[in-house]
Amino acid sequence: MAGVSDILTVTNHEHFFIARDEYKGAEFPARHFYVLGPCARNTAPALAVGALCAQERYGEDVVLLILPANHLVHDTAAFAAAVGQAQTLASEGYLVTFGIPPTRPDTGFGYIERGRALEGGAGWEAARFTEKPDETTARDMLASGKYLWNSGMFCFRASLFLEELGLSAPEVLAGAQACWAAAQPKGDHVKLDAELFAKMTDISVDYAVMEKSRRVALVPAEFDWSDVGSWAAIMDLTAPDASGNRVQGPALMVNSRNCYVQSAERMVAAVGVQNLMIVDTPDALLVVHEDHVHDVKKAAQQLKFARHESYRLHKTVPRPCSSYTVLEEGEGFKMKRIVVKPGASLSLQMHYHRSEHWIVVSGTAKVINGDKDLLVRTNESTYIPAGNKHRLENPGRVDLVMIEVQSANYLEEDDIVRFEDLYRREG
Repeated sequence: MAGVSDILTVTNHEHFFIARDEYKGAEFPARHFYVLGPCARNTAPALAVGALCAQERYGEDVVLLILPANHLVHDTAAFAAAVGQAQTLASEGYLVTFGIPPTRPDTGFGYIERGRALEGGAGWEAARFTEKPDETTARDMLASGKYLWNSGMFCFRASLFLEELGLSAPEVLAGAQACWAAAQPKGDHVKLDAELFAKMTDISVDYAVMEKSRRVALVPAEFDWSDVGSWAAIMDLTAPDASGNRVQGPALMVNSRNCYVQSAERMVAAVGVQNLMIVDTPDALLVVHEDHVHDVKKAAQQLKFARHESYRLHKTVPRPCSSYTVLEEGEGFKMKRIVVKPGASLSLQMHYHRSEHWIVVSGTAKVINGDKDLLVRTNESTYIPAGNKHRLENPGRVDLVMIEVQSANYLEEDDIVRFEDLYRREG
């Protein structure tokens, strides 16, 4: 966006390398800095720490545009115009939020009631926030024409936000200040202290500040918008066929109507069904009636409570400048497909329990295996006994793809000792 020279991203430290790679792929012409938290603590703690970071880096009265990562906007010109309105109001001393004109009585969004019109027609004062209503209330709000969906996008001066946070939720501000005081920036990122951040109150910015402040302005969002926050929203991104079915990936639809099917690899056949969402991933299979898409989180909560591995682990796991996919595992063995990006190097490490057999599928691997330095090319392999120090590097200009076969009675990911690591991971 024109006028944006710096992007400050607040995310979990496990998502750092994914976020950095996504920005590189987008080739966005801006400087980037990352604030990395150890756990989820909702939007108020995240914005509080982000505002403190922004003040230190860019000045006390820097104007911030707050954008959640999961929103989709196609009409960038109209979006930029709305941001321009919001920036003006933010400079005049408002906490600005963007209101989305509702198109249906959706119970999955919060709503904001329009108050007094502001001078110049730039927007309105926010009269009242309403959390996700029941269907009857949502219909009444839609019919009144006074309510907009709460987008969760904001624009404000960092100093004003922190001032209002101190008035309405002083414990959140105090926790953020303690976290930031203990933080130690390294290059393009900073990791927050795990113990201090975990102690912060788990609360949204709406509850903590926006619903309590009298300095909130509402700018209408005259652009297309999706929060991509539910499977229903994702379904809307795919055009339907003549039977109302929306399909992404291999699928066979027989006498079925108004269904959404997404499959990463396997063929999905839907026969004689209606109004279903079927999502097949390497990790799990989801089947849900469209009237219950908001209940999907209940299934996730049950998996989390049961500590099921499908909640904790994924078949494909991103790593700094690499990734691995578990292909198969059983008693005493595990097979992975490993991809290492050009010029990247994994840590110098050792395993107490497992031995590994590396087979190069494409590219060339530069390998330290004990006291040997090797170049392992396509269709070649090397064996690494348990206890051997080893390192994998891609010296080429294309991705290195290899198969790793692990053998041991203990194959968990914590069986690792790192001696040197460019990415400063623990272990």
